[in-house]
Amino acid sequence: MSWNLPNILTLLRIAMIPVLGLMFLLPYPWSNVIAAAIFGVAAVTDWLDGYLARLWKQTSAFGAFLDPVADKLIVAVALVAILTANANAWVAVPVAVIIGREITVSALREWMAELGLRASVAVGWLGKIKTTAQMVAILLMLYAEPIMGVSAFMVGFGLLYIAAVLTIYSMVLYLSAAWRAVNGTAEAEKNRG
Repeated sequence: MSWNLPNILTLLRIAMIPVLGLMFLLPYPWSNVIAAAIFGVAAVTDWLDGYLARLWKQTSAFGAFLDPVADKLIVAVALVAILTANANAWVAVPVAVIIGREITVSALREWMAELGLRASVAVGWLGKIKTTAQMVAILLMLYAEPIMGVSAFMVGFGLLYIAAVLTIYSMVLYLSAAWRAVNGTAEAEKNRG
């Protein structure tokens, strides 16, 4: 492992995960604000570590592996914490969709990498929009306090549904791309044989 700032930021994000979950679930009136701040810092370090790694040419196989793992873990923990505090079907459905998609797409990327076809399931612009909607939704739902008289939780809740719809759509795109890549490879091998 390379001990550079981008990798250290990723490890820091992983270290924040249990603190986020604990803070959100503490029975204090300020715990949600601290949890939202931790999630906000994690979201900023997610962007910053990738930016710095590219800028300083410090990309590494370890960082490429660990960064998406850290992202998925902190999102999953935050979503489960939100669901724990708001246990109802309206929150459970988008949480299940988002976590299920993350597991599916991660497994798909791993499988495609084993086949040497990882580039066919690279992150696209829709994935970035989905991630932005998801991160803002989680941040607002963790915070849950009114902002200028508007319920941050309800705005986040709406964004979570937008993220869930984009999640399903982007998963379908990933699965279709993988299907075409696998079939194209199988067809090419059949034609050679």
